[in-house]
Amino acid sequence: MKKALFAAGCFWGVEAAFREVGGVVETAVGYCGGRTEKPSYKEVCTGGTGHAETVCVEFDPEKVAYGQLLDVFWGIHDPTTLNRQGPDVGTQYRSAIFYLSPEQQRAAEDSRERQAKSGRFRRPIVTEISPARPFYRAEEYHQRYIEKNGPGGCAIRSP
Repeated sequence: MKKALFAAGCFWGVEAAFREVGGVVETAVGYCGGRTEKPSYKEVCTGGTGHAETVCVEFDPEKVAYGQLLDVFWGIHDPTTLNRQGPDVGTQYRSAIFYLSPEQQRAAEDSRERQAKSGRFRRPIVTEISPARPFYRAEEYHQRYIEKNGPGGCAIRSP
């Protein structure tokens, strides 16, 4: 199994989208890309920790390639809006790919370049691609939130 880390706005919707992908064996929502150790949701929501709401995707590379997960990532959110997805505003909602290996870095950068050249987006892509910092699992009530509570107000689209 391998892991990938994606931030694309409200982590509830991002998690639900990745859970629909064949070959994804587990997901967890949490926080990545910040400075504070073991932040709480309340702390992350202030924007002061530097974390993004992130989904850790555990996947079987024999069943789904990292490149396919990147395709899902680009398809479920607007990577041209800085620190915003739908009604959610703040650095914690930024578009980001946190890579875990040089191979993931190259794949993410190549994928971003292809998306930028595709003509699909009218504005420049602002997605951050950076090395993963520690991923902190969010509080339990956030895990599989949409499965437990329905779609609510997430701006994330299904793949």
